[in-house]
Amino acid sequence: MRRKFIGVLNGAIAAASYGTNPLFALPMYDGGIGVNSVLFYRYAFAVMIYFVWLKFFKKTSLKISKQELPPLFILGLLFSLSSLTLFEAFKYIEVGIACTILFIYPVLVAVIMALFFHEKITKTVIFSILLTFCGIMLLYKGNSASGLNLYGVSIVFASALLYAIYIVGVRTIKTIKHIKIDKLSFYVMLFGLLVYVFNLKGCTELQIIKEPYLWLNAIALALFPTIISLETLSVSIKLIGSTTTAILGALEPLTAIFFGVVVFHEQLTVRIGIGVMLILAGVFLIVTRNTIRKKRCS
Repeated sequence: MRRKFIGVLNGAIAAASYGTNPLFALPMYDGGIGVNSVLFYRYAFAVMIYFVWLKFFKKTSLKISKQELPPLFILGLLFSLSSLTLFEAFKYIEVGIACTILFIYPVLVAVIMALFFHEKITKTVIFSILLTFCGIMLLYKGNSASGLNLYGVSIVFASALLYAIYIVGVRTIKTIKHIKIDKLSFYVMLFGLLVYVFNLKGCTELQIIKEPYLWLNAIALALFPTIISLETLSVSIKLIGSTTTAILGALEPLTAIFFGVVVFHEQLTVRIGIGVMLILAGVFLIVTRNTIRKKRCS
């Protein structure tokens, strides 16, 4: 019971801490810092802090082979571009809705695995797709009389798709399957940082943070939704498994919705609430479908 409790607690912390992305990003936007600069600081601080943590506290070897380098580089780009599109979406649609749409990535993983890796498309998968689609349609109509910004919805969907491709890559690329998750996460962030170095033209266009409050937000972005989320996620998967951890991931969009309403005074209507629940239900069916199938067969 103690093992399960610790696993659930870590899974909840992982999801809730990732949901704090907008809590620290939006004040930086208000302070005049652009998306690429915000994410540069997030990734740069995360890489430095995580390096110290892995090297000197966890005593993790960070050596990689030549064969591991290309897939880690590609995964880093996918992960980073997913962050970029999500943070860009925060400028166009409410943060709670953005994080809820992002949460459809397990459904997209199932679709990709079916289309390109010959996994069977079951009735559960089809029903999950329909639920999440209906949920997104409700969110699209629920924000105001004019509806959600279509560009914002499109880029957060792109974020979910990029993250789904990243997950599929982690699952299917043979040369990196043996790499520990913390080591993989370090290199993904390291190579992902290059996206912002490139976008900022070798950091010549990097916006310098001048306010102490904004520095705290930048460091918090590196700590809470990045390092703490990654570490607690790893612990949770080891103790209670990936399915239960994925279910606890529902706390991520709920946390973002909470901060969106309480801190940023975003709108939460009945229609938006129903849309969120439909999306969560669709994702729940996807992540539990194998477990349900095994119970029926036993």
